Amino acid sequence: MSTDVHAEAQVHDHGHGTAGDHSHGTRSDLWIGFAASVVLTALPFWLVMSGTLDKQVTALVIMAVAALQVVVHMVYFLHMNTRSEGGWSMMALIFTIIVVVIALSGSLWVMQHLTTNMMPMHEMSPAP
Repeated sequence: MSTDVHAEAQVHDHGHGTAGDHSHGTRSDLWIGFAASVVLTALPFWLVMSGTLDKQVTALVIMAVAALQVVVHMVYFLHMNTRSEGGWSMMALIFTIIVVVIALSGSLWVMQHLTTNMMPMHEMSPAP
């Protein structure tokens, strides 16, 4: 009978182990995550609107901030760490970072390719 109760408890906690195996963070952790998210959202807007950096540098900074923001969300809001769920959370974090890097660098490559091929090489002079 006790094995049935144990099996039922595993079903109800959705494979996350017992309640003591993982934490959902504290209120201060959530505030830290929120503040970091706000700063990491405002920084790219400020960089683009102020134009303080070169366009290529601005694009690289925005890509780095985007990847950092994904990590902040995964750590502070999804509570992923090396200890939770037998390390699979860390594997999911690494996979997410790889996908974001591929998507961002691919997008920048496509935009650069379109800019290079769509810009007129020279203006056509009118026929005399």
